[in-house]
Amino acid sequence: MRVLMLTSSYPKFRGDTTAPFIESIATHIAAQGVETHVVLPEHRELKRGAVEDGVHFYPYRYAPRSEWTLWGYAEALRADVKLKRGVYALAPLALASSFQKMMQLTAREPFDLIHAHWVLPNAPAAALVARYRKLPLVISMHGSDVFMAEKNRAFGAAARWCFARAAQLTACSDELMQRALALGADENKIEWIPYGADAKAFQVHPADAQRVRAQLHLQDGDVLILAVGRMVYKKGFEFLIAAMPRVLERAPRARLALVGYGDLRAALENQARALGLNGQIVFAGRVPREQIPAYFGAADIVSVPSVRDDAGNVDGLPNVLLEGMAAGKAIVASNLAGFPDVIADGINGVLVPEKDSVALADALTQLARDDALRARLGAAARVQVHENLNWENVARKFIRVYERALNR
Repeated sequence: MRVLMLTSSYPKFRGDTTAPFIESIATHIAAQGVETHVVLPEHRELKRGAVEDGVHFYPYRYAPRSEWTLWGYAEALRADVKLKRGVYALAPLALASSFQKMMQLTAREPFDLIHAHWVLPNAPAAALVARYRKLPLVISMHGSDVFMAEKNRAFGAAARWCFARAAQLTACSDELMQRALALGADENKIEWIPYGADAKAFQVHPADAQRVRAQLHLQDGDVLILAVGRMVYKKGFEFLIAAMPRVLERAPRARLALVGYGDLRAALENQARALGLNGQIVFAGRVPREQIPAYFGAADIVSVPSVRDDAGNVDGLPNVLLEGMAAGKAIVASNLAGFPDVIADGINGVLVPEKDSVALADALTQLARDDALRARLGAAARVQVHENLNWENVARKFIRVYERALNR
């Protein structure tokens, strides 16, 4: 089987943290014998060989100047809420260029199907190519695409047009699947496929974990709460920071490390300073992908306090949640979107209401003071990843979707 994927985000180089789940899907599908070709936008930081890990890459050029490459790679949205002004001007160029690149490739080589990641912005171009080449189309939704379709009538119409032309659809959470159905997706075509994690990659040597704790200036006995992600509204980091004074009242050895970058970093740092938390919170900044497992290894608790922002945007199923589970860490996460699909409250993690800093603080405090509870929840989370939520299983599910698309 030969699959042509279209995506607007992908790790730009080895170790980059941009949309690592797309890379995991592509590489694990390729590892199971599917010849995988990926069309993706050019970027000033893109450093990919022609073939890496069994995946073939075809960047398309769309911007007159390299500094104008704002299409995809988590750069089109400001704080993940509004499209940046220049994106509207670039959209026709990017869509036309992606269409042209796929038409060239499908004219030159035979493909069995086309797989578009994100119904918006990528599925319209993919659907046109699929129609011209008489190939089945699979569309995978990841969260921000459905959000944009819900908030704009024209975008919603475009999404419905693409849904009607797809042989199969996938969504990374049940909640996202229900929202796609409300937009007009066919329930007979859609399937929920959660992301996965690599349990082996998160088996960290104690020396590596200790090195990270030393870098974060932790003392013996300190309890590290780790949060990882882009610093945008929907990650909910402001509520985590707001929870820390209450945590420290009852668990004074608790410390928080925030790993990531984004539009809101300065505001979050100001919030921490205003609360007098300079010695208890570390902003670690951008960390290379290959070093992330060591940070999880160093942590005692992983917090994923995502929220539905004022515009209605929300994470579908963030990688950090699954990676914390793979690392065998106690998870405290918001009870929304796809989180309850993989976290059973009190069994393999703790779920709290979104935007509730008091409930978040109480859950973190309980775990900070109870080593045995942390160990029990973390062990159960790791088993869940090892047995079910791993990338090999995810790849097999996508391949079955491909087979159904070919048989329709």
